[in-house]
Amino acid sequence: MPTVVVKIGSSSITDERGEIALDAMAKLCAEIADVREAGHRVVLVTSGAIAAGLPALGMRRSDAPDVATLQAISAVGQSRLMRVYDDLLASHGLVGGQILIAPLDFMERSQYLHARSTLTRLLTLGVVPVVNENDAIADDEIRFGDNDRLAALVAHLVAADLLVLLTDAPGLFTADPRLDASASLIEEIVELDAQLDAVAGGSGSERGSGGMASKLAAAKIAAWSGVRAVIAGADRPGVIGDAIAGVPGTGTVVHPRAKRLPARKLWIAFAVGASGTVVVDDGARDALIQRNVSLLPAGVREVQGRFQADDAVELAGLDGKVFAKGLVQVDSVTLTSLAGSRTADLPDGIPHEVVHRDDLVVLPA
Repeated sequence: MPTVVVKIGSSSITDERGEIALDAMAKLCAEIADVREAGHRVVLVTSGAIAAGLPALGMRRSDAPDVATLQAISAVGQSRLMRVYDDLLASHGLVGGQILIAPLDFMERSQYLHARSTLTRLLTLGVVPVVNENDAIADDEIRFGDNDRLAALVAHLVAADLLVLLTDAPGLFTADPRLDASASLIEEIVELDAQLDAVAGGSGSERGSGGMASKLAAAKIAAWSGVRAVIAGADRPGVIGDAIAGVPGTGTVVHPRAKRLPARKLWIAFAVGASGTVVVDDGARDALIQRNVSLLPAGVREVQGRFQADDAVELAGLDGKVFAKGLVQVDSVTLTSLAGSRTADLPDGIPHEVVHRDDLVVLPA
């Protein structure tokens, strides 16, 4: 049975006052019911807890400048958000199940497997999992920041066939249509590149945290997972069904890469934040990209930031451009002292590889 992950943002399920827009949520749940009736399993990734909690407390976003207050508001709003989903799904004979996920659930292998097991069982039981980031207790330094990336990682977690990213725009345009009347919809993306990142721009709504740039970043994760992604307008009638059917003009379709990243390398590339940067010489850069080798101390030219062994670091060339990411085997202080050293000259007990090839991912250009 095909599996679809649908993500909807705060700006698409709340009104201008920040309150829950029942008609928008009703449309979404009705379409989920239609897709389920057609034989698809659906996981819903939803934002909106903070937006839903603000009016319940008689507050505005400007009244909550600190993280602790926002987390408290999220706790109030999450239950209200879930209550609406439960009622709307029940009106179609469906059962919703709340899943709150934090980045550590992807960083720790045991947590990752547990999350996958829970979601898989919910789907087997016919439940519609309703997923959100655990904003109420999330560490502000270790968080997804928006649910687009979370949705892409969930799509990988459940081996989804399709990721649908619903937003308040019809898709990705050649330019910002609010500023350029000649902007046109990009209906298909085969390869993601820096030019598309520039076109995506920033956040489109004060009630949302992502914007088109985060949608494109999520689609990139999906592509590396072998999952087709569609960025489309939440207000389009029948948008989920059309995305599944591949109806032309539904939105921006991002095709999956032919070569998929295994789960561990996807986790390294996209789920773990980088704690520093290791600058390497041209020879090391070329070897890492072309020959799938490990990074040795001899190729290191500079160490930026502070990190410990097993932390994730970005690898950059002498031009400063990041081209890879991996888990480092020595701390930043030790690596600084070893930079440029030949393997034969390393002290006893020091790993020969700075980043082992099994823990290294070459990122798309």
